[in-house]
Amino acid sequence: MQKKFLTMAVAGALAAPCIALAQSSVEVYGTINMAFGKFKYSESAAGQASVSKWDVAQGASNYGLRGRESLGGGLTGWFQLEQNAPLERSNNISITPASRNSAVGIQGGFGNVFLGQWTTPWADLDALWSIGTVGFWGPVTSIIGRRETTGTAPNPNCINTPGRTGGPAWGATYPAGGPQPTCDAVEANGGVGHSFWRRASQSLVYQSPVFGGAQVKALYQTDEGKATIASAPNGAVADPSLWSLSAQWAGMGGRFRIGAAYDRHKDFTSMGNTDTGWAVKGGWNFGVADVGLAYETMKYKCGDTGNLAGSGNGQGINGLPAGGPTSGGACLAGEGDVKAKQWGVALAVPVGPGSIRASYSKAKELESNVSRAGTGAKQYNIGYEHRFSKRTNVGIGYAKIDNDAAAQFTWTGAPPVQNGSSNTPLAGSDPSTFFVSITHRF
Repeated sequence: MQKKFLTMAVAGALAAPCIALAQSSVEVYGTINMAFGKFKYSESAAGQASVSKWDVAQGASNYGLRGRESLGGGLTGWFQLEQNAPLERSNNISITPASRNSAVGIQGGFGNVFLGQWTTPWADLDALWSIGTVGFWGPVTSIIGRRETTGTAPNPNCINTPGRTGGPAWGATYPAGGPQPTCDAVEANGGVGHSFWRRASQSLVYQSPVFGGAQVKALYQTDEGKATIASAPNGAVADPSLWSLSAQWAGMGGRFRIGAAYDRHKDFTSMGNTDTGWAVKGGWNFGVADVGLAYETMKYKCGDTGNLAGSGNGQGINGLPAGGPTSGGACLAGEGDVKAKQWGVALAVPVGPGSIRASYSKAKELESNVSRAGTGAKQYNIGYEHRFSKRTNVGIGYAKIDNDAAAQFTWTGAPPVQNGSSNTPLAGSDPSTFFVSITHRF
């Protein structure tokens, strides 16, 4: 009898965690995305020699935890914590907890409401059209939504503004050596050509239920970085925040899909001004081929004054070198609006258990009342991706970016350029790669 009671007690103790997990399920998940190949940067516009190198690269590999719990009344509580998983130490990507999509929320018949860091509704639309990428060398990691060079850009409240080595970042409007808090990657990513694709932090997000294949999304990144600048004329206030909105629809059994997005980014390029952008993305699966299309345009407000007074100590636009003769780091003195336009087309053709995939995208020259010549670029890729299972794909392909004389577009995950350290191409240098990729999801 005592043995029976002991057996029941042990079984009950072992079952307790299972009961808890049944009430609140938690799973570990992730994606390992790697490529091996020959990478090349062509000669730059300034005449610096080309360089070729072998590279093992990782593209947005990640891992995380997520869980759900039934709260009753049709409500579900959920959380997700996700971070980068750099499988190559030389790429200088730090492992920071919750550095990727991470949030906590409540979901029900009203939709999904959550708080945290998440991709914007603008960026979420890329899933509708970007079916032409093999591995991670494609338009979404290089041209579409990515006018900026990698990193942050001028914001007077941020210590992570490039060029902050003791001198003021905004001319004489910010005292050297004054308090300079570090900012979130999106909030600090101001300046002409700031990105519309980055995750937004300190954000409130709403996603509606799907009605007849239609869904709307809204994200508000709060202005927690709001601050006055004591030495600025009239006590100027920097108040960076953003709205991102989208609507999308899928129909005809999922064959047809389309979405539109609109963004408003306040105080990113210049104080007192709001940058705007809109995009349309979608696709059609004909059975014998799946086709995707994307078009986007952004308007950066320089306020006709030049937010860096031509100091040249900020970040360059993706298409303009930092401190270059036509960039001034950001806005130029006397410059008003700067307009950017990009478009892309993608194709996937089923072949056995895999598919042939290809993409072409183009960034047009920036439009401004000041010359922005040579700021355009073209990206194309083609390859075959073989699906071994629902979790594992292997691909082979070729990808290239043709940069105009002042352009510096590249892919996320590209190796260092001619100088062996920076990942941003020299102006006019064209990156290209022959590669084999492996993607595994768990």
